[in-house]
Amino acid sequence: MELVAGCYEQVLFGFAVRLEPKASGDHEKWIPVADFTHHAHTASLSAVAVSSRFVVTGSKDETIHIYDMKKKIDHGALVHHNGTITCLKFHGNRHLISGAEDGLICVWDAKKWECLKSIKAHKGHVTFLSIHPSGKLALSVGTDKTLRTWNLVEGRSAFIKNIKQNAHIVEWSPRGEKYVVVILNKIDVYQLDTASVSGTITNEKRVSSVRFLSESVLAVAGDEEVVRFFDCDSLMCLSEFKAHENRVKDMFSFETPEHHLIVTASSDGFIKMWKLKEDKGVSPSLLCEVNTNARLTCLGVWLDRVTDTKESLLPAVEPPPVSKQEQSKRNKKESGHEVQEEERQLKPDTKNCSLTGDSNKPTKGSSLVSTKKRKTVEMLEKRKRKKKKI
Repeated sequence: MELVAGCYEQVLFGFAVRLEPKASGDHEKWIPVADFTHHAHTASLSAVAVSSRFVVTGSKDETIHIYDMKKKIDHGALVHHNGTITCLKFHGNRHLISGAEDGLICVWDAKKWECLKSIKAHKGHVTFLSIHPSGKLALSVGTDKTLRTWNLVEGRSAFIKNIKQNAHIVEWSPRGEKYVVVILNKIDVYQLDTASVSGTITNEKRVSSVRFLSESVLAVAGDEEVVRFFDCDSLMCLSEFKAHENRVKDMFSFETPEHHLIVTASSDGFIKMWKLKEDKGVSPSLLCEVNTNARLTCLGVWLDRVTDTKESLLPAVEPPPVSKQEQSKRNKKESGHEVQEEERQLKPDTKNCSLTGDSNKPTKGSSLVSTKKRKTVEMLEKRKRKKKKI
């Protein structure tokens, strides 16, 4: 297990967490050990994502850096976006999706590191995106005051909802039956089957990170030292605990066979790992902490798991089908002609753009820097083109 965190000081930190064998009657000891620091970016880090092998980081320097955690090497950089990288999400081990201030959402092949699809998703910045557990849908929010649903199988816009303010976080629940949209300190809970708000959770201060701990329990952190657990059905606060001495910038939750854990990162420089209780009304217990002495911005946890060779992109969870008639009604109701106009723009570009497709054609301008193999392929392609001309 490795805790990875980015900061304003342009550095990526890696801390290996080891579980010491406990003597009889003793508590388990979780020991974080400094593993690496990497200074690849030329500006502050803004996003991090992890797969079974790679850690990727996004930055204000407009690049995405790739780290091979098995070999512990820098694997190069992706340079397609023009603007700060605002969000990075892996789906399985085969695809990475990125969003940036240039309004683009890009789908990357995480084996060949080629851009399979580049979509002009928002008229302003893409502020956040989240992939449905099935891999068939994605949600994105941007500074154009819209919440957009993407059909990743066909690679096109499926639904656009106008919202009153700019949302900065959107997140699916583990089963994909609901999702939350965050605007400042308000968290709107949506039900997938109705695509409407079922309730609103109000946090004390602006929300910086949310994580579903279960289908109904949401962990919320903001511009304060406290983390709160909310019930998405009753909208009540189940419990809260002081996690840090400064605002909590990011959280990450995951499960091991023995434990349900949550990790928090703060502007105070600390990364802390907590053990969640079965009753979410009880505050979690601190397992370990480490001081990076940096202003942390983003967080991830790399788990050294054995990967499934088949790497299926379509788990059993599927969103309920929506009829064409119903979809048309929704589109007209929410945003009038704008939806039809958006879809017309996207339709000509939908060939070979599925998240589950096998397109090997990279989008022009996308590249993995410092890769000998890539350069050799390009050289061979040039030779072929010259022969055809002759």
